[in-house]
Amino acid sequence: MKRSPQGRYVQVAAAGEAFKAFVPAPLPPRPAIAWTPPLRSRFDAALVALGRLDAVTDHLPNAALLLYSFVRKEAVLSSMIEGTQSSLADLMLFEIDEQPGVPLEDAREVSRYVAALEHGLKRLRGGFPLSLRLIREVHKVLMGAKGRGSRLTPGEFRTSQVWIGGTRPGNAVFVPPPAHAVVDCLQPFERFLNDLPEPTSPLVKAALAHVQFETIHPFLDGNGRVGRLLIALQLAADGLMREPLLYLSLHFKEHRQTYYELLNRVRLAGDWEAWLEFFAEAVHASATQAAASAKRLLDLASADGQRIVGLGRAAASALTIHQALQRQPIASAASLVAATGLTPATVNKALAHLERLQVVDELTRKQRGRVFSYARYVAILNEGMT
Repeated sequence: MKRSPQGRYVQVAAAGEAFKAFVPAPLPPRPAIAWTPPLRSRFDAALVALGRLDAVTDHLPNAALLLYSFVRKEAVLSSMIEGTQSSLADLMLFEIDEQPGVPLEDAREVSRYVAALEHGLKRLRGGFPLSLRLIREVHKVLMGAKGRGSRLTPGEFRTSQVWIGGTRPGNAVFVPPPAHAVVDCLQPFERFLNDLPEPTSPLVKAALAHVQFETIHPFLDGNGRVGRLLIALQLAADGLMREPLLYLSLHFKEHRQTYYELLNRVRLAGDWEAWLEFFAEAVHASATQAAASAKRLLDLASADGQRIVGLGRAAASALTIHQALQRQPIASAASLVAATGLTPATVNKALAHLERLQVVDELTRKQRGRVFSYARYVAILNEGMT
């Protein structure tokens, strides 16, 4: 269906030059989405895949242990899209107070993404609505009180012009709304998130809202990451995913150029259908892979658990360490003491047994402050990360 741009251009003058900024029309799209049979079929398949992934929470033992790693995988992937270099291993090392292999601020930035998602989910579960206030709170946690983003008004909507690509608004790839129009764009956006003036099915809502948020670009920095966080928060708020097991940023990262091009095609040509096809495919592919990875991780843990049982008297403490490693697959002896409540001597004996069984590998090769990896578990988590 041919549409005009999904908004209007306004003339703006800033930094000594005149340029046009784009102000999006409120959601839902007008005219309405053309739900062709292929597009509807893609969304049906995406919903089935999402349901299977959500069922992991009920049907697989110890599924809660996967949540730690899956949330961190999404955090690393979303941050990679924005140019952060931290790997999953770097983040896990940072979280146990070990030196990551990247600049400390890169790992800290990804850690704040995890904290922002956890903050948002906690607020929603406490009955707080998905709202502009919650989005500001999430942004504040993401940007942090210190570091690169702290000078970019964390938790506050912007009061100056931003642009995407180029060195100034005049040669930018895209110029979001002028600062004075941001709140006027966000108010109907908040209403849309809460099914006003009309309800929208949750997965479609997530797809439409992501584009709208990125188009408004309401913060000075962090818009891409908050926009992707918003998908997880909205799916949770609408009951499609009880836990954030979906690492959608994997598909966005693998198809980064298409991702950005389709966002722009919606703005400039109103091509919502192409974006919705891409989004449905992203959900289907990511949910299918996450469910398969979950099963492989749990199968690996189960098989290793059976081998550990063969240790006899030493099995109980080794199994406790093994379970802790399923939650945090890169850990120091000290962090395992804190996680399990076992004594340092017991933890070190258990780790020696797990090394002998080739369940864990030591990464540090030193007398004190040793760090261990549940290497085969980490390898499954790392698929698609490079």
